Amino acid sequence: MARRKVREHDGKKLLARHMGLRLQCCQATQETDLDMLAKENPWLLQKKLAVKPDMLFGKRGKSNLVLLDADFAGAKEFIKKNMNREVEISGVKGNLTHFIIESFVPHKEEFYFSISTERDSDVILFSSAGGMDVEANWDKVVRVEVPVGETADAKALLKALDGKIPEQRKAKAAEFFAKAHSAFVGLDMSLLEMNPFTFDAQNDPVPLDLRMEIDDCAEFKDKAKWGELDFPEPFGRKPYPEEKFVNDLDSKTGASLKLTILNPEGRVWTMVAGGGASVIYADTVVDLGYMKELANYGEYSGDPNEEETYQYAKTVLDLATRNTGPEGKVLIIGGGIANFTDVANTFKGIVRALRENKERLKKANISIFVRRGGPNYQVGLKLMSELGNELGVPIEVYGPETSMTYVVPLAIKRLHGQMG
Repeated sequence: MARRKVREHDGKKLLARHMGLRLQCCQATQETDLDMLAKENPWLLQKKLAVKPDMLFGKRGKSNLVLLDADFAGAKEFIKKNMNREVEISGVKGNLTHFIIESFVPHKEEFYFSISTERDSDVILFSSAGGMDVEANWDKVVRVEVPVGETADAKALLKALDGKIPEQRKAKAAEFFAKAHSAFVGLDMSLLEMNPFTFDAQNDPVPLDLRMEIDDCAEFKDKAKWGELDFPEPFGRKPYPEEKFVNDLDSKTGASLKLTILNPEGRVWTMVAGGGASVIYADTVVDLGYMKELANYGEYSGDPNEEETYQYAKTVLDLATRNTGPEGKVLIIGGGIANFTDVANTFKGIVRALRENKERLKKANISIFVRRGGPNYQVGLKLMSELGNELGVPIEVYGPETSMTYVVPLAIKRLHGQMG
């Protein structure tokens, strides 16, 4: 599962559609004509407004980046003053390019609510001490677990809220939480957090701040429900051209092709089949103390054809062989035991890319470690084994009889030997 953050504006619009919420919000970017925006959204001229950057970072109030109880003229001035302004958040610098404008909700109380997914259940958390106080008052948090495959029970939630929330609000809060869980499951979210939310004059819950993460691997079945949903880069991070290229490949195939460059100077590179396997390999590298050397994170899965795998492998190899030196690098071509991906077919694409980069691999002093299982894996591993002699590049090959992460310490040992 790939957890991808969405902007607060998009998350609130999504919840409004699927939960029937009466939320008024719109987005301002560098290209937005603010006066035209007001014509398209007349409420901007009729109500008091709240404005804040919508850039996937929190604690905006502490950074003096929130405008409250403003008219539209004040909102325009705030946006123009801060648009494209460089700010530093938690040591990361970036420019403000997106703002959310919404109706200001006067309130005195702030509550906390979230849903997150764990191995066996979805976990609902609630606290009467929301906002900036939630972490200092974590002992007040109510926890309700909903087993995977089940729906949240409003009656069980009502009971869990007993004594934690005023009686006149309990029923609506429990109903709201149950609807939120239904949307959480139906839209394939991995995180939904409202910190804070409050209640309006009718005692209806209103999310003030919202964080949402979605499993982008579910796009094939949820695209119609999501609509035009954007998955922006983390604040301050600009995508590499190679990441854009792989993302474009991914968008044109039913397979899954993902690439994130963590450290282009790193000496541990991976080319992993399967999203779960990619996490395991990356975690193992980190557990062994080589986090700073981990160059990339990504995966290919869903039975990509030979050409797609070739294009993916060629991109990773181009990155891995750019910086050369006597200290050398390692490339882990790993994966679990595939259910339906033709290992031999995907390895043909990888072998083709390796052959084309023969001299660059040798110049960069790259050692390759392979572990794979699944349909036609014997043919694929034989291709890889024979390739080592052909290219004059060290290639160690392991099948499904070897544990998936066995090759990681071998690669690290080789890297350590090169460093020594």
